[in-house]
Amino acid sequence: MIRIKRVYEKPSGRDGIRILVDRMWPRGCTKEQARLDAWRKDLAPSTALRTWFGHDPAKWMEFQARYRKELSLPAQKSAVEDLARLAHAQTITLLYGASDTEHNQAVVLKHCIENAKGAS
Repeated sequence: MIRIKRVYEKPSGRDGIRILVDRMWPRGCTKEQARLDAWRKDLAPSTALRTWFGHDPAKWMEFQARYRKELSLPAQKSAVEDLARLAHAQTITLLYGASDTEHNQAVVLKHCIENAKGAS
């Protein structure tokens, strides 16, 4: 199972493995508050893509396409497949810092993990 959650939300026993998928550390959040099991900067959107998107909902469709393209590169694709295998065995929670719960990289990454061939 794959869940997504803002890193600022209180950790829960149902979160399973907590993985931050932001390139930058979330502002105002301590490591103790985050209770991360992993920080996967390598799966976050590139700085150029993140800057271009700027969490503008009008750019959401194009952001998804560009981010999926980044995730299809060999190193990222392998990492996505690894997370798919992990999610098949246990719950993982993808953590993000953005205030927009519908238009963020964790939403796209969750979909990519669910559709990765490593999930089966």
